Amino acid sequence: MQWPIAGIAAVSSPEPSRQKQPAEFILLDSNENAYGPSLKVARAIGPATALANRYPFRKYEEVTDRIAAFHKVKPEQVLFGCGSTEILRVAACAFLGNGRQMIQAWPTFEASQDYAKSLGSEVISVPLDHRFAHDLNGMLPRPGASTGLIYICNPNNPTGSITPRKDLEAFIGGLPADTHVLVDEAYHQFAGQSDRYASFIDHPMDDERVIVTRTFSKVYGLAGLRLGYAVASPRVIEKMRPYLTQDGLNAIVAEVVGVALDDTEGVKTAVKRNSDDRQEFHNQAMVRMLKPIDSHTNFVMVNTQHPVEEVIEHFRKHKILIGRRFPSMDTYMRISLGTPDEMQSFWRTWDMIPWSKSFMRH
Repeated sequence: MQWPIAGIAAVSSPEPSRQKQPAEFILLDSNENAYGPSLKVARAIGPATALANRYPFRKYEEVTDRIAAFHKVKPEQVLFGCGSTEILRVAACAFLGNGRQMIQAWPTFEASQDYAKSLGSEVISVPLDHRFAHDLNGMLPRPGASTGLIYICNPNNPTGSITPRKDLEAFIGGLPADTHVLVDEAYHQFAGQSDRYASFIDHPMDDERVIVTRTFSKVYGLAGLRLGYAVASPRVIEKMRPYLTQDGLNAIVAEVVGVALDDTEGVKTAVKRNSDDRQEFHNQAMVRMLKPIDSHTNFVMVNTQHPVEEVIEHFRKHKILIGRRFPSMDTYMRISLGTPDEMQSFWRTWDMIPWSKSFMRH
């Protein structure tokens, strides 16, 4: 069952304007959790609306403590904000500015680079490698005395791909002493644990330069309530804190954050459901001779071998929104996984593209 939550205006974002769409549109464009929050969290949201008229500043310490306890870290290692996108802005303000440099892979989530540019920083983008992982060998020679921040989205958005943990550790170890690394783990729960992937919160490096961000927008299904956070050393957290939005905590999410963190069964259900939906997407793609990039998230990227703007417009005409065009991957479409009914509509609409049949003949 999908639990609707009233939308709340997002903070300033580098993404294209998200104008309100008619209700009949199927939304497969923003990597949201199509099913919404778990039943336990949904039930907690109702009573929490009674506090919507109150400023939630009294809850700041409690929210910090709940997140810290969940990750078994000290409260002074936690900084939360209005979605993890705000944390990306805060990190940019703390470690970048005129004369400073940021390094990232490309394509990746654009928020950090746009915040960096707005501060007057130079942004160096290194193309992903042939596996769609971060080209760490290509990135490593780039940092210098002016490099303040390196952004690593893992799993990466928009490709859904993973950069191996052991490679990241070696890369971080070779960086200049004053260069901080922000590891964006927005899709962490969907990645699972393996020889290739391990969270930098759950399995930390002994390195104060590493900042890890998480969000309640994805597996918890709370994108509209805007809560994300960073886990880092107390020194780094204090350097970031002055740039937070004042009174940026949502009163409703402040009441349900503990319920969400404690709902381990709800998270397991969401992860299993996403895994099943992702596998079904791959099954349907392979029937059509499409080859998606191996995804470890709640979205999938597929090479259409045609200009993706045409594909996006085709779906829009049929009341389905899919991901935007990503420069350097002009023929790839990114599809956020929807409910089974929504995905059936997606595939019916794909099959209506005249040239889609050409894949079957390859």
